Amino acid sequence: MTTNGSHIDHLWAVIPAGGSGTRLWPLSRAARPKFMLPLLGDRTLIQQTFDRVTRLTPSDRVLVVCGPAHAAAIARQLPDLPEGNIIIEPTPNGTAPALALANALIQRQDPLAIMASFAADHDVTDLDAFDRAVRTAIRAAKLGDLVTIGLTPTRPETGYGYIERTAEVRVTGDEGTAYKSSRFVEKPDLETATEYLESGRFLWNASMFIWRVDSLTNELARLQPEIQAGVTEIARAWNSRNRERVHAQVWSTMPSATIDTGVMENAERVAVVPADMGWSDVGDWHGLGELIEQDSAGNTIRGELVQIDTTNSVVWSESRRMVATIGINNVVIVDTEDALLVVDRGRCQDVRKVVDELKARAKQRLI
Repeated sequence: MTTNGSHIDHLWAVIPAGGSGTRLWPLSRAARPKFMLPLLGDRTLIQQTFDRVTRLTPSDRVLVVCGPAHAAAIARQLPDLPEGNIIIEPTPNGTAPALALANALIQRQDPLAIMASFAADHDVTDLDAFDRAVRTAIRAAKLGDLVTIGLTPTRPETGYGYIERTAEVRVTGDEGTAYKSSRFVEKPDLETATEYLESGRFLWNASMFIWRVDSLTNELARLQPEIQAGVTEIARAWNSRNRERVHAQVWSTMPSATIDTGVMENAERVAVVPADMGWSDVGDWHGLGELIEQDSAGNTIRGELVQIDTTNSVVWSESRRMVATIGINNVVIVDTEDALLVVDRGRCQDVRKVVDELKARAKQRLI
């Protein structure tokens, strides 16, 4: 694999930056989504993602796909990203159109490109393992496979999708092995997830994708012809005066689909690279509490706290108020200037229901 220093020739990285991270409400909001927050250190999640990918490719070969509400803030957070490398979706339409458009724009500029897509709001602690997995995936992608990096499961997780691998090796080497994938499966129940863990064949789907741009174009033409035709038309007008009009007009006619169900689940050649890189989707307050240093009583604390007989809890204060707790266990308390959340740590997945209720009550300022 030819490289320029540590950078890989013809590698382009795409960072989809959508969603608001409703399970991290009230800290994460529509105007300040999860990926724009410094949850794990001084750098925000999208800045950390940008730092990871620019270990492998220069900043002028990084694209960010986002909504219009976040483009200016992303540009401020990523000053090394060229302004023209932010692709704005007129409306949310699923990851398939978003990644298809990025693929079409890259292909017009670099027909030999390998495109790698990584979510803006995930955490990776083992950067060398990340690099090795990406390099292995690129080798498989050069064969024409659509490749995903699957994370070695550590527990029977019901909140993630899974990828089942076969024993057929696509590529192997010192940096890792890519296997032919047999299927993608949606979030299982606990019994099924336990069976997956015990089998050793199933990996967590972390939405990390790598492919040759022409390989994805061919699969889109077969599986999602309306999307492929639409992004081709948009890409053709990208450098013209009609760009915004064509983009908005054509975008509104394309079907909504995810890259997982719309393409990967039905693609003819899919490979998966098993990896263990200290990955987390930072999905909810319970998970975030596990990623941050805890005190001797198992508490994760941000802000000023006075605690008495408090254990295994997460207390996160963004306000100027002191938080005091007495005799609680396994509880999450999040205090912001305009909202307070108190939730049993075992029910953090249900925080999104609060956001749904606020929408139903038309409490837009709190969403």
